[in-house]
Amino acid sequence: MKVIVDTSVWSLALRRNYKVDESPYVAVLQELISDGRVALLGAVRQEILSGIRDANQYNRLKNYLRAFPNLELDMEDYELASEFYNTCRSNGIQGANTDFLICSAAVRRNYTIVTTDKDFANFSQHIPITLFQC
Repeated sequence: MKVIVDTSVWSLALRRNYKVDESPYVAVLQELISDGRVALLGAVRQEILSGIRDANQYNRLKNYLRAFPNLELDMEDYELASEFYNTCRSNGIQGANTDFLICSAAVRRNYTIVTTDKDFANFSQHIPITLFQC
């Protein structure tokens, strides 16, 4: 089964000063990459690449991420993301549009989500997402 990897996990794994034994999420990401199970949304790719000031570092990372094709989204993904946003909001839970897009893409394809972002645990109380347990 494919797993959608959230920006929070990519950020941990891509830190220059990161030690592999600091988080189980990096080991999980490495395993998912080895197994060919990583699904990457274009919006997550954009978040990962945004804010990198050094052009050489930006280009290295951009080229590295090109090994992971974008998960193609369609109209129903965006519509379901807005439904999820509205459902959570009506239950007092805020979230980012990209997060709800991740949720809708995962639900529609029966994928799991791996994230360190605690907001997803709150979302899961009101929408049918499956979170990868580390």
